[in-house]
Amino acid sequence: MILQVQGVTKRFGGLQALTKVTFDLPEGQILGLIGPNGAGKTTLFNVIDGVYTPEEGRIIFLGEDVTGKKPYYLAHKGLARTHQIVRPLNELTVRENIMVGACFGHANADLGEAANIADEVMEFVGLSDKAELLAGSLNVAQKKRLEMARAVAARPKLLLLDEVLAGLNPSEIAKMVDTVLAIRDRGITIIMIEHVMSAIMNVSDRILVLDFGKLIAEGTPEEIAQNEKVIQAYLGDPKLAERLMQGD
Repeated sequence: MILQVQGVTKRFGGLQALTKVTFDLPEGQILGLIGPNGAGKTTLFNVIDGVYTPEEGRIIFLGEDVTGKKPYYLAHKGLARTHQIVRPLNELTVRENIMVGACFGHANADLGEAANIADEVMEFVGLSDKAELLAGSLNVAQKKRLEMARAVAARPKLLLLDEVLAGLNPSEIAKMVDTVLAIRDRGITIIMIEHVMSAIMNVSDRILVLDFGKLIAEGTPEEIAQNEKVIQAYLGDPKLAERLMQGD
């Protein structure tokens, strides 16, 4: 297992954000993470990548107990992420932004190697023609690709994607889904938070469902789409299952 989350509980004052969340993630899978707003999805990401330390439970990454380790430690070990609200370095160029990922992630590259990695990754995600533009000048879809490119340039073992499809039109969503699959084909394991159900159902090997900080379901997309607890808590429409699996 590349990642084991064992009984993780996180509180903020009187708010119980996560309650004894447990799951294993085999290497090479895409794991979807879904649930209503406020269910604890991004909090779980923040616990996995060291932004928050859980009150209870453990995070095992690549066989090491990394509970409470800092994000920079986990980045060097092979964990990268994107953020729901994109965070480009606006005064740097697209190439320079991606070089940052290569320098400070698992790749641990020097500037010359980082430039080569950036050029390769820009080609991979379709940003080569934007290389010398300032990141702040990009549109939303381009900034999301830049955020993903910076994470991929780190050469991670595990990539956390937080709503990379949000705000995109159908054509942009289709291209981004293809990119996610291509990242997995590079041998990178992925956990993906997403509200675009047709996409997450068709890209994930397995799906976890959080509701009020609790893991209420885990299984294949087919199993999740027909799970009564999930329908009541999130999907809302029993007839949605068939449409989701057809990609509607």
